[in-house]
Amino acid sequence: MPEILEIEYYRELAEGALDREIETVWVDDMASRGLDPGVDLNRILPGLSFIAARRKGKLLLLETEGPTLGMRFGMTGGLLLDGLAGIDKLEYGPGTYEARWIRARVHFVDGGELLLHDPRRLGRLSLDPDEAALGPDALSISLREFREALSSRAAEGPAIKARLLDQSKIAGVGNLLADEILWRAGLDPRRPSTSFDEAELKRLHRQLRNTLTQLFTRGGSHTGDHMEGRRPQGHCPKDGGAMFRATVGGRTTYWCSVHQH
Repeated sequence: MPEILEIEYYRELAEGALDREIETVWVDDMASRGLDPGVDLNRILPGLSFIAARRKGKLLLLETEGPTLGMRFGMTGGLLLDGLAGIDKLEYGPGTYEARWIRARVHFVDGGELLLHDPRRLGRLSLDPDEAALGPDALSISLREFREALSSRAAEGPAIKARLLDQSKIAGVGNLLADEILWRAGLDPRRPSTSFDEAELKRLHRQLRNTLTQLFTRGGSHTGDHMEGRRPQGHCPKDGGAMFRATVGGRTTYWCSVHQH
């Protein structure tokens, strides 16, 4: 399940596509749903080159001398460049790459290719995507920005798990990372986002930053310590407590019955 860490791996891979002239572009019917009606990338991008590879949250941004190509990867999307994958496999993904799952292809004049590979067909391409619709990037969010992201006009605000998943507030955190961060911070995912005192808020911000940094070096969002107990009838890897399981923020959520309050 590609979250901010996986997209950062994809961004690093995409740097190998820079300064290579685009010859043709093909996008299937599902991946093209992110494009405005009538937009044909094969009429816009050929003759141009990608000159920068950026990322904001889960959105990969490939700049050209003209428009910027945006790539979203859904639940199982992957990026391949010249036959090389950005990561070996995804948690809950197929664990393999097959031609029938290619959803978009950028073919370069030099013969190489940049591919969007997605068995679930949830990945999307867009042109000049609205970056302003996304909140601060989770890898660099400051304490001030984090405090603002957790604030709410409502008396209590949404559950903290839901707020962490809200890309308009904090860009990049997905389901696995949210559970890992809250588990490390010792906080119940159901608590309202405005219920934290200053010490708890600082601890949560610190664990967000530390978790992303550590799991990036380990190999991705699926490498967290919390994953050992993330199963029915699981037990907390930290203290052995039973793991609760429920839907929070629209996603299946696991948390410790003992140390997460």
